[in-house]
Order: sequence, then C-alpha cells, then structure tokens
Amino acid sequence: MSTTKYAFQPDYIVAPGATLKETLEVKGISQSDFAAHTGMAEKTISQIINGVAPITYETAERFELALGIQASFWNRREATYRAGLLRIEANRERESSISWLSELPIKHLLDCEIIKKTKDKAELVRQALSFFGVSSVNAWRKTWANVGVQFRNGDAAKNRLGYAATWLRLGELAAEKTQCGPFDANVFRQRHAEIRSYTRLPVSEWWNKLQITCAESGVVVALIPEVAGASISGATRWITPSKALIQLSLKYKTDDQFWFSFFHEAGHVLLHSKKPIFIEDGKRDSQEEREADGFARDLLIPKSVTGQFPLLKTRATIKAFAEQIGVSPGIVVGRLHHDGFLNQSYCTDLKVKYLWAKKKK
Repeated sequence: MSTTKYAFQPDYIVAPGATLKETLEVKGISQSDFAAHTGMAEKTISQIINGVAPITYETAERFELALGIQASFWNRREATYRAGLLRIEANRERESSISWLSELPIKHLLDCEIIKKTKDKAELVRQALSFFGVSSVNAWRKTWANVGVQFRNGDAAKNRLGYAATWLRLGELAAEKTQCGPFDANVFRQRHAEIRSYTRLPVSEWWNKLQITCAESGVVVALIPEVAGASISGATRWITPSKALIQLSLKYKTDDQFWFSFFHEAGHVLLHSKKPIFIEDGKRDSQEEREADGFARDLLIPKSVTGQFPLLKTRATIKAFAEQIGVSPGIVVGRLHHDGFLNQSYCTDLKVKYLWAKKKK
C-alpha cells in the first residue's frame, strides 16, 4: 500500500509578528517594555507585530538577546512569511491569467507530457509559464511578440501565436541540449554537397549524419512534430550569435518538400540577418523568403541542367536524370510538378514519404 504525499500550500500565511506577540504574552512582557529591552522604538515593535515592518537580521539578533530565542528562528519565520506572500500573489496573478490557456495547444502539451494533467487551472498556467521559461503572461507576450509579425493573415495570427510559440519553444529546448561547434559559414557551405547526397539515402542512414554534419559547422537541426494549428513546416533562428537552429516539422511528409524546406532554411542561415525568426508557413511575400526559395531551388537542381526538364516525360528519364545530378527522384518529380512540366498526379510514387514512427506503448 502506497501513500501519496502532497505539499501543503495554504492560501493564507501568518506573519512572524503574530509569533512575537504570542511570545510576549506568554512571557508577560508588554510591547513598551520589550521595546526598551531591544533598544527599538515602540512604534517599530507595533509595526512588526502587525506585519507592516519586516524582521531584519539586526532585529533578529536583538530578539535573541531579549527573548532567548535564536535569531535564526526569527530569520526563518520572516523568510517563510515573505515567500508565502509572493506565492499567494503569484497564484492570484496566475488565476487572473487562466484565459491565456485558450491561446495554447494544451492538449498537445498534455499528450507530449510536457505539462501534467490537473484540474487546477492556475497550476496549468504555472506549468505552461515554466515550459516557456517566463515568469508571467505579460513576459510571455513580450518574449514571443516578434513571432506574430511573421504571419500576415490578420486576426488569425493572434490566435495561432501560442501554437507557433509552442512549436518554436520545443525546438529551442532541443537546441539547448545539442552540442555543436561555433558557426562557420564557409564550412556550412562546403557541407551542402555532402548533405545534398543524403537525399538518395534511406532516413535511417542520413538523419544522424545530417545532425552531425550540421553541428560541426555550428548549425543545429531539430525535427519537431507539427503542432496542429501552427501550420509551420520550418523555421530558422539564432539561439546564440554562434549557434543557428534549423527546425523542421515534416508537415508535408515527402522527401522533395522536406529537403526543399531544409535548404530553404539553410539559405536563411547563410544569406540573412541573425535577428529575426524566419518562419516557413507557406507565404512568399518577402524578399528574404524568395531569396531562400531560390537558394534551395538552385542548390537541389542547378540552373545549368533545367534545360532538360521538357525531356523528362517518363519514369525512366526522371530516374536517370536524378541519378545524373545526384538527388532523389522525388526531388526531381516535385520540381517538375511545381514548374508545370509534369501532371501533378504523375510519378508521385517516386516521392519518398517521411512519417513519424509510432510510439511504443
């Protein structure tokens, strides 16, 4: 038989002055006499008893000499009292912030066991704040406010901010746990040819290689399952001035989309400022996004060979072309679909599907 223990945290606290008052009554000492014994003003003793003035370290020493009760006792009572006041105030603030939970993917956080199930909504707020690494909802809004500008569809952005922030935070936490060298743009560029060759390999052969190869040049690659409602396939951000994060979600689940997203984000790392967070949500209405698209497009299939696109009408010619340029056939099919050289339904089976492994029960 097991016993579950719960920490007792009452919603009221007793000021150390109450203990002082009780002690004086037991000893039969008046407040005026006690003030004289400690060399303190009677008004100050009254304020301490009424919880207005704190018991300082100096005051505690005087109490020890006058009452024979150690200064450490009074210091602990004062510290406990002040901590209790802060706890109650923080709990009141969290209770007033319960509506914030509606902005977050709480079910996703519960399913991933990031927060624990509880009927106490204020406790859910506390757990969510802890997950985001902030002390209040106001602090959360200030921290993640810059994410909102990446979405350009009006009021929907506000509704999705909490979902996007959750997905980004999961990537941030993964990046914090990943060791990597300082960022070196030249090394990262040089590794692209090797990374490009991974497109022809099974996932089991390239995923660890991709992480290691990128980490050696100061770039963390994190694969974080999509948060429903966030609608993000990838993001680029700088965790530190020398550590970049490329975060991907497998939103589109095919190799052509995955590798295009990876090199799109790599383009942001190499071409653009370290300050903004670049979020890939399907929009192409900024110069930076178009430049990142061009970087990925031309790296996967160089402009010098695109003249052959009109000739790629059969599975055999597509596979031979992919072999020739060193990428997966799925990437070639995706590009032909995008550029209108191939019917959208033709050769889709050449694309490799990337799916999340089922969790073991």
